[in-house]
Amino acid sequence: MKTYFVDAFTHQPFKGNPAAVCLPERDLEADTMQQIAMEIGFSETAFIKPLAAGTYSIRFFTPKKEIPLCGHATLAASKIIFETTTLQEIVFINCEAVRLPIGKADNKIVMQFPVYETAALEVPNALLDALGIDAPINTRYSTKNKIILIEIQHAAVLAGLAPDFVALVQSYTDINGVLVTAQGNTADVDFHYRYFWPWAGTNEDPVTGGVQTFLTKYWAEKLHKNKLNAFQSSLRTGSMTTELINNQVLIYGEAVTLFEGIFKIDTGL
Repeated sequence: MKTYFVDAFTHQPFKGNPAAVCLPERDLEADTMQQIAMEIGFSETAFIKPLAAGTYSIRFFTPKKEIPLCGHATLAASKIIFETTTLQEIVFINCEAVRLPIGKADNKIVMQFPVYETAALEVPNALLDALGIDAPINTRYSTKNKIILIEIQHAAVLAGLAPDFVALVQSYTDINGVLVTAQGNTADVDFHYRYFWPWAGTNEDPVTGGVQTFLTKYWAEKLHKNKLNAFQSSLRTGSMTTELINNQVLIYGEAVTLFEGIFKIDTGL
């Protein structure tokens, strides 16, 4: 099985968020894809299969479970298709039959994702304590994504968070993760964020595109602008531009291909 490693949401190797992109030559069972994702160990591994000219199915697996939508692995898969074919536009279809049109603009890959709503949520003190947060500005919940959103006052505080992940998992159940965000403190960044998801994936996702399905709308309404620059202040760091257009969000990003090889899936599976 042809397999690629791609650093997404960056133009520099060893930055952004690494994803694996797998191109199986035959259908694989979900258990096999899960084992492969566990073996690779990245926050997401994408499996893509051509369905028609320019249209591909895409499935995403963390080391723990399959998830329906992932921004950085979609970007990574797009990067590989654009590098290995002459296509300029493609469409991915995920496990929920959601269409994800992909194109190019200004030397960046542009992904079109749906927009999901958030609702007010009271967050327990135990969760805030585990994150190291004293006084959040706002707390909301994305039901579709099963992600808690917490806005705090300062981007510098956000960058310095060092969660207690054991306590964090014990503080809340039946969610995929917690996203903490703060308004940008420089002219070139509108908002910062970090995403912690030990419930469904890894302790921290280095750069997360899928959360823009609700985070872009949150900041667009708050800042009264539809096109925004986002920075994920994880250890690896990463950046993207997003644009809210009606009930869709455009995510503009770059990616770097680091590895190309063969995964020998017929031995022992």
